[in-house]
Amino acid sequence: MYAYKCITAYEGTRYNGWQRQGNTNNTIQGKIEEILSKQLEEPIEICGSGRTDAGVHALGQVFHFHCGQELDTKHFLTAVNGHLPKDIRVLAMEPCDERFHARLHASGKIYQYRIDTSPYGNLFYRNTSHHIAAQLDLEAMKAAATLLTGTHDFKSFCSNKRMKKSSVRTIYDITFTTDHDSQMLFLTFSGNGFLYNMVRILTGTLIEIGLGIRKVEEIPTILGGCDRGLAGHTAPAKGLFLIKVTYE
Repeated sequence: MYAYKCITAYEGTRYNGWQRQGNTNNTIQGKIEEILSKQLEEPIEICGSGRTDAGVHALGQVFHFHCGQELDTKHFLTAVNGHLPKDIRVLAMEPCDERFHARLHASGKIYQYRIDTSPYGNLFYRNTSHHIAAQLDLEAMKAAATLLTGTHDFKSFCSNKRMKKSSVRTIYDITFTTDHDSQMLFLTFSGNGFLYNMVRILTGTLIEIGLGIRKVEEIPTILGGCDRGLAGHTAPAKGLFLIKVTYE
């Protein structure tokens, strides 16, 4: 048995998320498995580093799979990408240890949320950013982000009310980058792991602070309350990108 580690990028606009589902074949995982299975002429099941929701994009999602054939990865990648939909690409493939697991062995992830701050909305970013025409107080948002970095219980920033596992995570960094030409604002989150909808809720909370709806001083109360109702709204999926998955 041979094992391979792959990196894939996709625009999630027209898909029902990453994870294969029984009631639809319109998922990223489903599309990739379909093409791999046809090319290898054997049933292939892939395992991703984590799920992305409907409408969420990726530049560096990682998955692994096993097959009964040793592959010429360069030529195989060309064949696979020639059959995949135009909004899904497998960027890299390499042999890996059979025990490698894309999800269980991940040590961290980097996400980016993109906000279009132009007055009327840039039509070329309409599917890959969240448009906010109002002026945002970036200094207040950065101050709040500083309070969110470090190791905390992020239960208030999780949409899964039934989650029984620990909601403690570590955010290493939250950075803000502005592209003045395109009027895009990029919020980049780096951490050892993220809860369900955590980045989108963090972003929604920071946006509310930037709009003056909330105050920076609320962050400790939100974190300490461990109550989803205390945090801000869940920012739209279309602005979120999984940028990179790290492994030790």
